[in-house]
Amino acid sequence: MSKISHDAEGNKPRKKSKAASYFVRFLAAVLGLAIGFCLYWVYIFGGTFVSVPVVNKEDYSTMDLSEGGSTTGGDITSSWFDGGHTRLYYDPSHPIIEVKQKDPNIENILVFGIDARGTDDYACRTDCMMILSINKKDNSLKIISLMRDTAVYIGDTEDTLGTRLNKLNSAYHYGGVGEMINTINVIFDLDIQRFVMFDFGSAAEIIDLCGGVEIDVRPEELSYLNEDLDESRALDGNTSPHITSGGVQVLDGHQAVAWSRIRHLDSDFARASRQRTVATALMTKVNGMSYGQKLQLLNDSAGVFETNMNTADIMRVALNCFACLENREEYRFPEDGTYTVQNDPWMMLIDFDEQKQRINDYIWGE
Repeated sequence: MSKISHDAEGNKPRKKSKAASYFVRFLAAVLGLAIGFCLYWVYIFGGTFVSVPVVNKEDYSTMDLSEGGSTTGGDITSSWFDGGHTRLYYDPSHPIIEVKQKDPNIENILVFGIDARGTDDYACRTDCMMILSINKKDNSLKIISLMRDTAVYIGDTEDTLGTRLNKLNSAYHYGGVGEMINTINVIFDLDIQRFVMFDFGSAAEIIDLCGGVEIDVRPEELSYLNEDLDESRALDGNTSPHITSGGVQVLDGHQAVAWSRIRHLDSDFARASRQRTVATALMTKVNGMSYGQKLQLLNDSAGVFETNMNTADIMRVALNCFACLENREEYRFPEDGTYTVQNDPWMMLIDFDEQKQRINDYIWGE
């Protein structure tokens, strides 16, 4: 029979106490790493997050809208030539109206670019509007372009919609990000609450941080691409060279943005398709990066774009998008054959009830 050793006072060794001590130390180390990691992410996106109030309809109806004014984020101290970015335009008279998420497994996020000409040109019109519809049930991603020339009534609620038709891209100009999102939600019966905003320079910078994107440039697009590239040079002083030949090639940020903005060659529909192509190419490029490269990208892109998503939201949305990239669809609204044209001013006239049904069927199913 084996003997159990005792200490000088006849007590058995306290092995369990030592094990517990080691376990506590291990937990403390893990907790410290977790806290450090969270603080790192908060630091990374501290310059990206912009607080935009979300209010329910009851609170909105009692707001004093006479004060007006505007609140913006962004770097307004540096010009585009010095790396500054256009600030987000938010008007306190037009907060985002709270809309209940229709399906907890389907989240719709508005990604938009603005047609600004400098850091102080914040009350401008939107240049592109895309909805990222992330479906966690079937791991699918739908990238939906909203045509900027669609004729709509602008307003925050059904009761405050205007009585005169305007182009959809004017909503941001008249009431900032709040009125733009509210108008889209009311007109199309959507549930958008979160957004990501880029200007020309910030979109180009994100692409450059990823090492460019691969695009198939058609020969007939070259002159128009280079013309838009010359325009961007005048705005921010970039030195991106002209594209001299067609074919599949890697475009840098300013070249890719210039290609996506071509409008006089064919149509605004083709232009929206180019924008979706660049967005998809960029997400695919990021998805192919190593974990370390992704962390470096997040570190370098802090403050480049603006969003009302907090750190946890950005991490969640990014992971969900990457998981859905292999099962993605691209679309635009209004569809062919579902609108008529008004020539002066040029706008796409739609049947609101029909388009509302179509976009709801596309996102949530019939």
